[in-house]
Amino acid sequence: MSRPARRSPRTRRDRHGRGLRGRLVPGDVPLSRSRAEQFDDLVLDAVEDIERRWERELAGVEFAVEDVPWVDHTDPDEVVLDPDVLDDGTVPLARVLPAHREDGREVPARIVVYRRPLEIRAHDRDDLADLVRDVVVDQVAVLLGRDPEEIDPTG
Repeated sequence: MSRPARRSPRTRRDRHGRGLRGRLVPGDVPLSRSRAEQFDDLVLDAVEDIERRWERELAGVEFAVEDVPWVDHTDPDEVVLDPDVLDDGTVPLARVLPAHREDGREVPARIVVYRRPLEIRAHDRDDLADLVRDVVVDQVAVLLGRDPEEIDPTG
């Protein structure tokens, strides 16, 4: 009676046995972060710098990142932007949503930064970081009713 062939230690292959499963680079290497995650980091860096100076005024304000703005496609020929939208021509870059009451509960103010329009306008990562910072500063200035130079005097 023959014994069944002994299996080698389990290797990590895809379900068809053709390739490696899992990450190609360790998780702590910058290369392992997606473009969206890197963009989120740029927004967080900008927000943290501004919050150090305006901590009390920005308490409770939410910051969010969306890939692209939501567009109503019922009339594609007419693009009308709300006054709370920071735009470049007709392309929204960010938006301030003021605090309000909804269904009897308080909804905090929110600043939304749109990733794809900003990435398209940047030439490189440093340019993108500067652009993100400028947009966040502008939106915080709108929310607080102040000049952008007052929010970030170094910018």
